[in-house]
Amino acid sequence: MGSVLTTNAAKLSKLRQVITESLRVQRDGDPIEYINVGTARDDACARQNHAIFARRGCGKTLLLHDSASHLRPDSAAIYLNCEDFKQHSFPNVLIEILSALFREVKKNLPGWFGRRKKTREMVEGILEKLAALQKSADEQQEKVRRLNVDENESQLDFDAGAKSDALSLNFKTKDRQAQKVEVERSFDVHKKKLQELDRWLPELKEQVRDAIGASNKVKTIFIQIDDLYHLRRTDQAFVVDYIHRLCKDLPLYFKIATLRHASTLYADRDGQPIGAQERHDYQPINIDYTFGDFQKTRSQNLEIIYKFGTKAGVSKAEVDGLFKGEGFSRLVMAGGGVPRDVLSLFLEVLSDLDIVGGSRIGKDEVRILSKQNFERRIEELKQDSQGEEQDDLIKGIYIIRTFCLDKKTNLFLVEERMLQQNDEWRALFYRLLDYRIIHSCATALTHKSQDGTYQAYAIDIGCYAHLRKLEGRFNEIDVASPGVKEKMRSAPILDADKLSSLFKAVPENAEAALLQDDLEAA
Repeated sequence: MGSVLTTNAAKLSKLRQVITESLRVQRDGDPIEYINVGTARDDACARQNHAIFARRGCGKTLLLHDSASHLRPDSAAIYLNCEDFKQHSFPNVLIEILSALFREVKKNLPGWFGRRKKTREMVEGILEKLAALQKSADEQQEKVRRLNVDENESQLDFDAGAKSDALSLNFKTKDRQAQKVEVERSFDVHKKKLQELDRWLPELKEQVRDAIGASNKVKTIFIQIDDLYHLRRTDQAFVVDYIHRLCKDLPLYFKIATLRHASTLYADRDGQPIGAQERHDYQPINIDYTFGDFQKTRSQNLEIIYKFGTKAGVSKAEVDGLFKGEGFSRLVMAGGGVPRDVLSLFLEVLSDLDIVGGSRIGKDEVRILSKQNFERRIEELKQDSQGEEQDDLIKGIYIIRTFCLDKKTNLFLVEERMLQQNDEWRALFYRLLDYRIIHSCATALTHKSQDGTYQAYAIDIGCYAHLRKLEGRFNEIDVASPGVKEKMRSAPILDADKLSSLFKAVPENAEAALLQDDLEAA
């Protein structure tokens, strides 16, 4: 037990302010230090192509901004956020990204390249060319409107050139040949739209090479592309492909930050590669915080709060003194290990308690807030997903929650072979991981009585912690306990047959049913 902040409300207020102002990274805002764990920042500063993978709230954007301030003196970074181009049509989305890129170059011309007239005219010429290409693309849009409809409906989702992470759990009879035709048509439409940009690429690269070669200040440029997953899934690989080809053989390096399972960086169509392939064209930087090593995740989150405490004049002992018993571990569980979620819950529970009067954050205090946090995640999922996918994700939550409540446990196993062979169910689990509805606890796990290897997942505590009807009848396996891996080996297995059976029993309005269950249990 650490010191307590019973006599200094000002310190506590300052701590809340520091954390609140740091929850969301804003471009051109006050710089926020990235809590560097391992080699993530060093890798992000290296002259190499990278993709930064993590769930929301783990610090992808912060890593991009912070790494930009630690580059070598002869290097510069250009930051682009794909949310600015969300739902834009192809190829306009690529043209707009390139335009934003060169507008940033133009803005920094004096500092990076001096006041050379030739370089300024070159950049202005590139922007004029892009404006003309965008106008041309707009004029062609009406001609391919019918094809675009087919493209959007086909849900062409590539995944690392192999299996798709598209989500479709409807199990309706489909015309596979018609679906294949739609996929090929979508691919052809994208390729046709790219022809003019492709023809221009060699000239564009030569201009960039000349500009950087003539600079005495900047010899390397990092292109930071944040939140790639906001782009249409059908467009992502084509955007990455063009950026990759632009960077190749030039002192340009891309740093893409995104959700792994909501992104398509590479596609293979009829033997033709599109995009950038992991470990061949770029190296991954994984900064996710999972329950696979809960003590490490707990320590990392605690270190982040310690850092904020230092800024607020709050010592480590005083931070420790805000919690009692398993309070902090429970906070990390409720936040799914994700720093932003943990910090957000921390602020909420601080608001509800009289810390100055001696109250402390314990297991019960976190439990009360866990349901609200779970509901926020569902809303986030609904905002990001569309149409049938949104419905399927909600149904997936209902299925998994029902299974865990029936088995009266928070942990379950899924056979790795099923995930490899069944595209639909793999997509469901991976997307729910991204949205922090379920949490990864272990991989390549063996079961005590069944053959095969398994992945272990914990359902979010917001699904059950508030349900009074489960008190004394729910076996919550503590992911922080030393012997948790052995307990996981006896966890119930959620297989394809059980998933299909539960899916058929999902009520028509699964979201309303989830809320009704909560109301009945309150």
